[in-house]
Amino acid sequence: MSFFNNLSGLFNTTATKPGQKPKFSSPHQGKPTPQARPKFKTEPTVQPIRQQAPAPLPKPTPQPPMAIVKEAEDIIREARAKAREIIVEAKSETLTIRSSAEADARKVGQAIEEQQRNLDKKIDRIDFKLEQITGKEEALDTERERVNQAKDKVQKLKDQQVKELEKVAGLTKDEATQNLLSQLEKTMTQQMAQLIKQKEEEALASAEEKTREILIDAMLHGATDYVAEYTVSVITLPNEETKGKIIGKAGRNIHAFEKETGVDVDLDVSPTEVRISSYDPIRREVARISLERLIKDGRIQPARIEEVVAKAQTEIDKTVFEAGKQLCHSLDIYNLPIDLIKLVGKFKYRYSYGQNLIAHTLEETQIAIKLASEFGVDVHTVKLGCLLHDIGKVAEEDEGSHVELGVKIAKRFNLPQAVIDCIAQHHEDESFSGPEQMLVYIADAISGARPGARYENYDEYVKRLTQIEELASAYPEVKQAYAIQAGREVRVLLEPDQSKDDDVKVLSIKIRDQIKDKVTYPGTVTVTVMRETRAQEVAK
Repeated sequence: MSFFNNLSGLFNTTATKPGQKPKFSSPHQGKPTPQARPKFKTEPTVQPIRQQAPAPLPKPTPQPPMAIVKEAEDIIREARAKAREIIVEAKSETLTIRSSAEADARKVGQAIEEQQRNLDKKIDRIDFKLEQITGKEEALDTERERVNQAKDKVQKLKDQQVKELEKVAGLTKDEATQNLLSQLEKTMTQQMAQLIKQKEEEALASAEEKTREILIDAMLHGATDYVAEYTVSVITLPNEETKGKIIGKAGRNIHAFEKETGVDVDLDVSPTEVRISSYDPIRREVARISLERLIKDGRIQPARIEEVVAKAQTEIDKTVFEAGKQLCHSLDIYNLPIDLIKLVGKFKYRYSYGQNLIAHTLEETQIAIKLASEFGVDVHTVKLGCLLHDIGKVAEEDEGSHVELGVKIAKRFNLPQAVIDCIAQHHEDESFSGPEQMLVYIADAISGARPGARYENYDEYVKRLTQIEELASAYPEVKQAYAIQAGREVRVLLEPDQSKDDDVKVLSIKIRDQIKDKVTYPGTVTVTVMRETRAQEVAK
């Protein structure tokens, strides 16, 4: 725009006709000459309001008229020449811009065409692949249908052949399978026995010595100052008159005592003894302490019974908490919830086969810690697993085994899953999920199975021995079976005419599995089968 404005400024002169020179006014043109000025009459002069006159403009220097025209013509020629140059440059620049724009447009168009061609090629390839896939799917459907038809045909032929075979053999499919398996077992018995013996020899050659060292070292570190306590809640009376005070008038004292403590009081043991029985060891201990204090005090009456029992309960709660805290600290276990420490403290009054749970837990944990250190596994997980593996035995709930109750308690306190697995697997109710769980099981077995650790009542003892002998005698080739070493070993004698040497190893494994599945026993049971050779397996 500025370019054309300059042009318009250059040519903004007085319009002239073609062939006529432009007219320029001289500086004196239009001014009257001094001779032509009109004369005016003399009139009274009026004084005008004086105003400040503007500054006079400088008068141009007069030039000759021809020089002015010539100068104007030169200026016009220069302007026209300049205008032509500007126009030429503008046209050149316009052509350059237009050619550049056309070149860019051609490049963009070529790129779009190239992309369109590539896109068309890709679409064609996709269409081709879709056609191929469709054809393959149709072929697969056809082949699948053909295969299904062939399967149906083969199944029909198989069923027909089975029926013909059953008809010819006079046996059903299941009967023939059982006969085949029996023959196969007889055929493979010798190979099985040889393979088992070979693997055992290889394992024993490399592991027996190291295992013996580790276990002896672990049991040495597991030696504790605790001794298993074989006690019952029996209170000795100073004289027979005290028994009358305990009973009270119409039995009100003994009824109040049993109601407050939740135990059964047996006064018929002897004239000077009272036996307290309850499934809850804490209640039994509270009752024992309360009764001893009442006997010593001599004031045995319902109101006094309530006061003494409440005080004994408070003391037992403190004792339980301190026992749990001491057990945890002795194993370097801290930051357990207070309620869980109270449950652990109940181990002080809980016995399993006559073995105190605190003594058992401390002994087992020290063995497991040593084993865990030897094998390089997580010692902290092993500690917690050993500490809490029997926590279900002091649970307040009654429904379920102590393993199930222990798992519930562990989940209630949000314990790690590895510790929960230790509790759930310490009696092999579940498969072992890791080495820590296996070490807890091993340490528990060592602590519970050592001589003198546990005892049990006579009826259960006889029942277990009888059950073990019956399981071992159930096989036709067994001549005699008898349990020895308090049920920790069963010896089986075979009939030589109805058995082979290879049957010894296989039968010992079968009896071991039967005992593991159907008998409840502390520690381990060793199965020894004898004919001309002996085989020995340990049921854990």
